[in-house]
Amino acid sequence: MAAASAHFYLGANTPAGFYSLYDQLIAPASAEAIFILKGGPGCGKSSLMRRAAEDISARGEMVEYIHCSGDPDSLDAVFFPRLKTAIVDGTAPHIIEPQYPGVIEQYVCLGNCYNTEALKNLRTEVFTLTAAYKSYYSRAYRILDAACQVLGDLPDSFLSPTAVGRMEKRIHSIAAREFKKTGNAPGTITKRFLGGVTSQGVLCRFDTAETLCDRIYEIVDNHRLASPTLQFLQEAATAVGLDVITCPSPLCPKRLEHLLIPALSLGFVTSTDMVPYEGHSFRRIRLDALIQTEALRKNRAKLRFSKKVSRLLIEEAVSALSQAKFYHDELEALYNPYVDFSAVYETGDKIAKQITQTIS
Repeated sequence: MAAASAHFYLGANTPAGFYSLYDQLIAPASAEAIFILKGGPGCGKSSLMRRAAEDISARGEMVEYIHCSGDPDSLDAVFFPRLKTAIVDGTAPHIIEPQYPGVIEQYVCLGNCYNTEALKNLRTEVFTLTAAYKSYYSRAYRILDAACQVLGDLPDSFLSPTAVGRMEKRIHSIAAREFKKTGNAPGTITKRFLGGVTSQGVLCRFDTAETLCDRIYEIVDNHRLASPTLQFLQEAATAVGLDVITCPSPLCPKRLEHLLIPALSLGFVTSTDMVPYEGHSFRRIRLDALIQTEALRKNRAKLRFSKKVSRLLIEEAVSALSQAKFYHDELEALYNPYVDFSAVYETGDKIAKQITQTIS
């Protein structure tokens, strides 16, 4: 019977370009094995990972699926937490090279599965499609930068000191009630994106939060106020020895957007008008209540305009990412007939067999 699975991202399409958390997949020093896939478009990296993950999941092992930030249907990595083992796409834009080659990391070269002589006849088409999909990624990043510039930050004057004080008291109360001392050393922090701006829209894998956490605190926040609250909760949890998964904002990775504490089956997720949480919440925290009514009234038109324009720009960025995916799919389709997929799957089966030998 297949085990439960979690779905994350380790890359994000941001105003500054591609942002990588791939160094957070697993620390090589604590890993048993990391298989780094090398190979270009259409050579079967995602298919290999999915095939190996399905085999290992069928044996009852928990799997973390790491999705591509451009194309969520494609995989960039799979991680088996109990086995401390991962398979990861080590090609651009998330280039990964071994720190302990042969001891921990192993190269898996899928480029050997290409019919390179035949592919040389496709030089012009390959060059054209590669340039096309990269240009649309660049366009998406420029548009996302414009969206964030328009949105800006909520002015401090919008915040009521009295309301802030009440909220701080409530957050401290939650931390005191939920986070009991474990007697362990300070907890570890693992970073994962729970969603992203993708070719399919602005997505969030709230299902992963629900898989890992039975109790969900929903933080209602349409004015980007959640990060300091989550930062405090993160620090309070790790201080008592709890391991946490922190999920930055894919649009602004310096801000926290979600916090998961699997050991307590407890999660804190941010719900916004763009990406609302529609699941069942254990508790609801309304950060929007911090906004001073009078200040909000005076600036309502400005805020409405900024949100409308930024939403339209983000939709345009999604459209650009969709175009990038179209041309990348065309590129993969060009390569596919010249890939020996039987060799790819044979390689995947060998990796799965090597990993499952460690299952006790």
